[in-house]
Amino acid sequence: MTKPSVSRITCARIPTEYGDFQLCYYTNTLDKKEHLAFYMGAVTEMDNVLVRIHSECFTGDVLGSRRCDCGEQLNRSLQLIARRGAGVLVYLRQEGRGIGLLQKLRAYNLQDQGYDTVDANLLLGHGADERDYSLAARILEDLGVKSVLVMTNNPLKISALESEGIRVSARVPLEGEVNPDNESYLLTKAQRMDHLLRLTPVSYAANLREPYDCQPAD
Repeated sequence: MTKPSVSRITCARIPTEYGDFQLCYYTNTLDKKEHLAFYMGAVTEMDNVLVRIHSECFTGDVLGSRRCDCGEQLNRSLQLIARRGAGVLVYLRQEGRGIGLLQKLRAYNLQDQGYDTVDANLLLGHGADERDYSLAARILEDLGVKSVLVMTNNPLKISALESEGIRVSARVPLEGEVNPDNESYLLTKAQRMDHLLRLTPVSYAANLREPYDCQPAD
């Protein structure tokens, strides 16, 4: 099977509260979505580049929803990249673990009726997680990244990148605060989706050990 490919169309400087980043716009041969790379500093031909593969979450990233930890993970990733002075956030347009915003809102309604995040997806005829990371791998290759430190709590993301030929040196945990609105969601991710979560109500400040808490990928 032919691997999908990506094409970098253009990049532009984006100044943020964390510093200046470059935002690169990609097209691809897999879907009709525009995936993005948001990076800082020198990453080409570099080993152990700090990387976050972040799936779009309009409710969390933009609206600040407390039903998930996505917005916190996005901001924390940018903070860590800025502290190191270099790194990449690949922003994949696969809302709702791949089911899209409309179906995610329907899943939220089912969750409010007592179903967990996995069963809600299944009841709507979807898989528990329909995301694909092949395009993220192609984007990292296009940027010339040699090996990565992946900011994630999801071991599936690590194995998916490795299966696509990306060398993962270590995992950087990325946990946020547990609140009454996301506690059940996070517990389901830990118990049914094997996410590596401690599930203690601590702030991000507890994770600000210098330079970041890094764990071997295996």
